[in-house]
Amino acid sequence: MKYDGFLARVRERGEYTDQDEAADVSNAVLEVPAQRISPGEVKDLASQLPGPLGQVLDRATPQQARSFGIEEFYRRVAERTHARPRTAQWDASAVLTTVADAVTGGTLERHVSVGE
Repeated sequence: MKYDGFLARVRERGEYTDQDEAADVSNAVLEVPAQRISPGEVKDLASQLPGPLGQVLDRATPQQARSFGIEEFYRRVAERTHARPRTAQWDASAVLTTVADAVTGGTLERHVSVGE
């Protein structure tokens, strides 16, 4: 999937006003799982996303992954997007369902399982 196509899907799913808003939300959401999964998993996921999004993942990768659950995931998304937790859930859904469309089967579930 190309970058513009990715953003168009996020924009449609999230009902954002334009591609810039879809890009900002995508970047903010992708920074969160990048901190939760190992550097190797980040590289695998980043390699399957359009260039700028893979770069977001690479830049957000810590030396060591941190474990946190779904509520903390949404809190961190909300913090990055300056939104309420409910809006963060909406944002995360718009981005992560598009990521699921863009990567090979099972990659997203294997690397970004936040419901633990």
